[in-house]
Amino acid sequence: MPEATLTKPMKIEKPRSQWRDVWIQFRKHKGAMVGMTVLTLLVLFVVIGPMVWHPPQMTTTQMLLSKNKPPSWTFPLGTDHLGRDFLTRLMMGGRVSIAVGFVAMMISLFVGTTIGTLAGFFPRLDGPLMRLTDLFLALPLLPLLLVLMMLFRDTLARAFGVEMGTFLLIVMAIGVTSWMQSARVVRGEVLALKEREFVLAARSIGTPSRRLILRHVLPNVISPVMVAATLNIADAIITESVLSFLGLGFPPDFPTWGRLLFDGLPYLQQFPERALWPGALMSLAVLSVN
Repeated sequence: MPEATLTKPMKIEKPRSQWRDVWIQFRKHKGAMVGMTVLTLLVLFVVIGPMVWHPPQMTTTQMLLSKNKPPSWTFPLGTDHLGRDFLTRLMMGGRVSIAVGFVAMMISLFVGTTIGTLAGFFPRLDGPLMRLTDLFLALPLLPLLLVLMMLFRDTLARAFGVEMGTFLLIVMAIGVTSWMQSARVVRGEVLALKEREFVLAARSIGTPSRRLILRHVLPNVISPVMVAATLNIADAIITESVLSFLGLGFPPDFPTWGRLLFDGLPYLQQFPERALWPGALMSLAVLSVN
């Protein structure tokens, strides 16, 4: 009987994944959970809301006989000056604003992480890439965006259509002008990581630089990259809203939260909710992401 006990195979538990450890730590932060809950509700509101809510007026359908209607069962948030359902326009506008934020964030993160990693890992590239970063940091962001919108909006509109061309122009313009902070943060992390023992050990056995970066360096800079990503989403949403507020964003019949805020300004005294609702949702989105 003792021999049978000794030869019985032991059950080895699988090690927990790194992502599970991150989630366990994330759950303990009450502010992070509240922010994630609010952001999830906003995403569901703008993505699933238009599929569930079927008002008589669609987003761009103008019915002048129903203009400036107060809130009712048919129009929970009333109608605008052209008779369009304001709740539907809030949903569709949020869909565009959040999409711009996430796509511009991915472009900015890709450019910033690539430049920061190359600058930190290869000493020969550090000087030129960091001077390029300083050059972009010295450029005034808003005037540069306005110039890009004026120069390329018509060209992209002819190539991809007005809505898609404007979307591509805005996300590319925001993405390529907001990567500098990510690059600086990633560079600092890579400079510290490439002197760590596990990187030196991998280098000593002849691991090529590409594999070193992909397998050993990048997985260890996820934390600052994620912080930069959240900040970039908020910045992109605000920047798109500023462009729409100035009348240089999407066309008037293509709603965004910034455009709705701009359209509500002339009616601020008679119908203040037209500016308050998009402003509140925009603030909630930025606050929850941060």
